[in-house]
Amino acid sequence: MFANIYRGKKILLTGHTGFKGTWLTTWLLHLGANVIGVSKDIPTNPSMFNILKLSDKIQNVVLDIRNFKDISKVISDNKPDFVFHLAAQAIVSTSYTDPFETISSNTMGTTNILEALRISNHQCKAIIITSDKAYDNVEQIWGYKENDQMGGKDIYSGSKGAAELIIKSYFHSFFKLRESNVCLAVARAGNVIGGGDWAKDRIVVDAVLAWSKNKPVKVRNPQATRPWQHVLEPLSGYLNLGKELFFNNKKFNGEGFNFGPSSKQNRTVKQLLSDLSRYWDLDINEKIIIVKDPISFHEATLLKLNCEKSLTLLNWRSVLDYKDTIRFTSEWYKNYYTEPNSAKIKTINQIIEYEDFAKNKKLVWTE
Repeated sequence: MFANIYRGKKILLTGHTGFKGTWLTTWLLHLGANVIGVSKDIPTNPSMFNILKLSDKIQNVVLDIRNFKDISKVISDNKPDFVFHLAAQAIVSTSYTDPFETISSNTMGTTNILEALRISNHQCKAIIITSDKAYDNVEQIWGYKENDQMGGKDIYSGSKGAAELIIKSYFHSFFKLRESNVCLAVARAGNVIGGGDWAKDRIVVDAVLAWSKNKPVKVRNPQATRPWQHVLEPLSGYLNLGKELFFNNKKFNGEGFNFGPSSKQNRTVKQLLSDLSRYWDLDINEKIIIVKDPISFHEATLLKLNCEKSLTLLNWRSVLDYKDTIRFTSEWYKNYYTEPNSAKIKTINQIIEYEDFAKNKKLVWTE
């Protein structure tokens, strides 16, 4: 799997206590990696990171990446073989209530990672994760390509667009040079769902929290359409990108890649909830309330990615169809609320099942 390059390697993972970070930590441990996790806190309660008791299995570092001295020391002391930078303030609604936290975390936090790598200058492959919302969304009907303009109308999107500009300038100023031992690439993904997410203002989270208490979920925009993908999809892209940086060294240095599902995954929010509810034996008409209150912040109505570059250059494609995306997500939550102590086994089993699906599709990263 991934040419076995992660076994025995030191992997620095920022944002490891979050939803995506916890899944990536678990997968890296499954691949035999030595994980150094860096996060400032446990962002949710419940927390998948705590449920899986991952702090006992990794080097768990509690710090804020906005503190340059601290993050630089961690990088210089450990000299990780790979860095996966996921740490961010990732909630759009929070960016309106706390814009300073969002901008400082997503721009200066990313800058500190890049500067620490520049100073350390050890042999390292760095995958910097931003977001699909880094693109300047003009509500176009076709997917955004990696060379499209960055920016955003809301604070979160703007902070991610700004981070992209910082990454670009650091690459051309420092990491593109022959004497640099650091190779980096940028990964962008969005509309990720899956078991273990308890972040605020996310439709799947709102639904399972309500349904677990036998209450209806409130929905403001049931006809909004998104290309939903399971969390393991972009993570396979990040890991595959790390593999390509490892073997091809400078070939993909400084490149950005989109990781998203096919257009066949597009579903409305209402359809998504209806499909999820079947695993809870619910009558969706009784367990969904459509409210008329307008949201108090700007929200994109259409945003999807063009992933042809990842397909062509990395031979990466999504693995799960929509049906299995729903099944993976629903079964994880249903399993947790029925047997909380079995969450670890369920998580590992879903990673193995995902790998098996990918093997059957003969995807190159499974070798």
